[in-house]
Amino acid sequence: MDKKQQNDNPAHDKSMDEGPKNFKLAMAQMLVEGGKLDGNLERAAERISESAKNGADIVLLPEAMDLGWTHTSARTKAYPVPGGKTFESLASAARENKIFVVAGIIEKDGDRTYNTAVLIDPNGELLLKHRKLNELDIAHDLYDQGDRLNVCHTELGTIGLMVCADAGARNHALQRALGYMGADIILSPSAWAVPPDHNNSTDPYGETWKDNYQPVAEEFEMWIVGVSNVGLVSEGPWKNWYCIGCSLAIDAEGKEVLQAPYGRAADTIIYINVQTHRRPARGTEWRDYWKEKSNPDSTGG
Repeated sequence: MDKKQQNDNPAHDKSMDEGPKNFKLAMAQMLVEGGKLDGNLERAAERISESAKNGADIVLLPEAMDLGWTHTSARTKAYPVPGGKTFESLASAARENKIFVVAGIIEKDGDRTYNTAVLIDPNGELLLKHRKLNELDIAHDLYDQGDRLNVCHTELGTIGLMVCADAGARNHALQRALGYMGADIILSPSAWAVPPDHNNSTDPYGETWKDNYQPVAEEFEMWIVGVSNVGLVSEGPWKNWYCIGCSLAIDAEGKEVLQAPYGRAADTIIYINVQTHRRPARGTEWRDYWKEKSNPDSTGG
């Protein structure tokens, strides 16, 4: 059994949470081929190794990077987390390269199947597991419902996980909950897809995610980073659509740090330096903090 159960908030030295952190994040916008588990895991291990060699402290991989979003192989090729083939492959790569890994994978738990994100530490241990909550209705027949949300305290700061459309929950409820939990950064494995006739010149991709990420990042002074895969969607309701990258990083001031390249072949790793903010408030302090920010003269300063 793993040392840290699903979504437990492990005991930790509170000094890890004190003050801003600086670290290097690798955004691994990798090709994912539907149903090709071994090839995708091999590709992920290569991206993890390359990220570590380039000095990254943590690497973020896409949603369903093992089997592809809505690919029906989820019913036969998903494994438990931890302990299953997919998780152990990622854990081994994390351990061998001494790097934190966040990845979106398909999880089998008894007769249930989840669209899951995991945070793995440089020793290959599972720190946090999040099962997607705000799944698109077109995927409800394949993936079961998650039922909890949490953060994890690490030497890089307090990390929250979500998966893709979790960001679009009404009133940004899930992101805001992670903000209230003290997240310094939210990492979101994603699979952003467009129809085959999409014209990025006339209809640039990405505004939906900026609209979801930026207000909450600014509100809670936390980073939000989403990484999408690239490649053909070979099964499911969006069959013959394309995942097109456009991975997005928003900083703790709500400003866009970068948007990665667009395209079905835009397989790349992009590195960013993350500088977190000291948590400015907690609990009901947020109410007064936001009031002061919106009307700084009200305190007489």
